[in-house]
Amino acid sequence: MQNGTAIQLLGLQKRYGVLTAVQSLDFSVQRGEIFSLLGPNGAGKSTTIAMLSCLLSPTGGDARLMGHSIQSDPRAVKSMIGVVPQEIAMYEDLSGRQNLLFWGRMVGLRGDRLKRRIDETLDLVELTDRQHDCAGHYSGGMQRRLNIAIALLHEPQIVILDEPTVGIDPQSRRKILDGVKELNRRGVTILYTTHYMEEAQELSHRIAILDHGRLIAQGTHAELVKMVGGQSRIRLTLSRKPAGLLAMWRTLPGVHSVSEENGAASLLVKDSTLVLPTLFESAARANVQVNAMELQEPDLEAVFLHLTGKALRD
Repeated sequence: MQNGTAIQLLGLQKRYGVLTAVQSLDFSVQRGEIFSLLGPNGAGKSTTIAMLSCLLSPTGGDARLMGHSIQSDPRAVKSMIGVVPQEIAMYEDLSGRQNLLFWGRMVGLRGDRLKRRIDETLDLVELTDRQHDCAGHYSGGMQRRLNIAIALLHEPQIVILDEPTVGIDPQSRRKILDGVKELNRRGVTILYTTHYMEEAQELSHRIAILDHGRLIAQGTHAELVKMVGGQSRIRLTLSRKPAGLLAMWRTLPGVHSVSEENGAASLLVKDSTLVLPTLFESAARANVQVNAMELQEPDLEAVFLHLTGKALRD
């Protein structure tokens, strides 16, 4: 990893009337790092990205990208970043290569350099063999990969990807994740937003967890998991919702928290082998059948549950 700070947020804030979408964010991303913003839909991830991309003005605070302020020097910021938006942005009636020609010229590329960068980015996103096909005929995954190629044309020092794998097939998702890793191996700093914890775990050097516009935790995957003290998560699908059973479970030794999600009970426990027999016995006494059980070792979902009392996907 390179030395120095690539992105620094300094009390960054965005309000819409009485609604605060982003609440005074403070964190930094180091050069050469893959840094993920993880959180459920509505957590403030896209609003944060829009401010860092100079598409949305902050209500308060500031951010610096490679030392340049988004408030006072947005032109310099835009010149060194590539942004892959959540929504597909391309001309569907043009081919993949024609899209890259158009957008390359928009950022000032010409001649041999433009041709070289188009060839390189098509190769990186594995679209060389489909470059002359109409982009409107691409699959959703191919269109997202073309969007990534567009963002990379001018060789940005920082690439910002906002939920780039939403709504695409597993094969395209795999290609995008591998492409992000390859970009980082080439020295590009990556800011990546997602609500898929497995993506954050696989890609990131460090992770920041957002909820309701607030930063609730940040660190490496190992550092974040330590916050739950090695606790496991048990998910029980019950035959019916019993009055008082979940409240009783909250009082059991070794049970840290109990929540309801999609008709199931989710428990964060210290030692599942000790707690599980008691859970089954108490459910039987309440005339409740356990239809299914899922046991998960400590992960980012457990961290989020530990900090907020709800599951990440809620």
